[in-house]
Amino acid sequence: MASSTSNNFSSSSRHELPNISTKLRVLEEKLQREGIEPVIPVNVNLTVGRSTRTRPRPGHISGGSCSPSRASSAPPTRKGTNFQLPLSPLSVQPYTSEDIRAKYLEVIKNSGLLYINEVQQRVDLKDLRHLCDLGHGSCGQVFKMEHIQTKYVLAVKVMHRTSSDEENKRIIMDVDVITKSYDCPYIIRCLGYFINTSDVWICMELMAYCFEKLLKLINQPIPESVLGKLTFTTVTALNYLKETHGVMHRDVKPSNILIDSNGNIKLCDFGICGVLIESMAKSRNAGCAGYMSPERIEPPDPTRPDYDIRADVWSLGITLIELGTNKYPYVDCKNEFDVMSRIVTEEPPELPTNSIQFSADFRSFIKLCLIKDYKQRPKYKQLMVSNEY
Repeated sequence: MASSTSNNFSSSSRHELPNISTKLRVLEEKLQREGIEPVIPVNVNLTVGRSTRTRPRPGHISGGSCSPSRASSAPPTRKGTNFQLPLSPLSVQPYTSEDIRAKYLEVIKNSGLLYINEVQQRVDLKDLRHLCDLGHGSCGQVFKMEHIQTKYVLAVKVMHRTSSDEENKRIIMDVDVITKSYDCPYIIRCLGYFINTSDVWICMELMAYCFEKLLKLINQPIPESVLGKLTFTTVTALNYLKETHGVMHRDVKPSNILIDSNGNIKLCDFGICGVLIESMAKSRNAGCAGYMSPERIEPPDPTRPDYDIRADVWSLGITLIELGTNKYPYVDCKNEFDVMSRIVTEEPPELPTNSIQFSADFRSFIKLCLIKDYKQRPKYKQLMVSNEY
């Protein structure tokens, strides 16, 4: 669930393989029964485990404000938790040491306030019991924990505070974005957080798997119908971040897209979100090299190395190919430099031409995401009104 996530699978996880495969097939069959063909277009109302409606045909605009054919600046809202944090709006200026310290003082006021079973209450760290490790990465570790009194189970990301401004800025960004995104149903829900002198604990709803781990467990391609839902939820979440909070994710990859036992898919990990200044991000050294777009690795104009949300569109395209084929497209590379060299010098990857498991719409959508010239690559809203969406 973080950059360079490395999941350690227990023997019990491996015993879950048959159950996981069964659930995935059930999810695929349910989508098809509801009229969702195994192609990229999916309806905004498609939520497995909840009431759903059949999606309109590609290009058709359905009635109502929830039409997927209209690029909305924000997705349908959910009954979420507005923490009403005393955080100031995201600044268009880079954080300074004083900014970071000031924000810590602001957010610490709500430290320890958690929503357990939809009820906000004051919770102490000793009230949580560790159940198992879920994963770890460069920004910290994620644990499965239980609120002892209520038996409520949640996921907790623990990030260590350091003297590094860059690391502290990352922690602040993660807390800032996830707590402000309570009204987006396609972003992991924050239940509250703890801040002490050495750590920051972000408490979140528990999901079943990230797609990186799911792919390793089932060791087979993810069905296109499921990838259609993943595409809709991810693009909607990314568009929400841009339109509502003025940030781009910058780390779209399988380990940062989660699925729960009901088939709900959500985006997570906002530690390296970039604040957009005039719709452009400034920092180049953020994110996983294997999913970076060509313009981030080698800017067309070195004197202006800025990039925009279309870099995340490229990352989504690489993610879809990997999940749809059970194979990362840039294989046999010795190191990150080799990967980045191939991204810059080679033609964009494509789905296998000899496979009949992919629809024409799915192939076309991925080609849109992986247009090498970022000026020709569509942004979120263009994707959302395309016939392939």
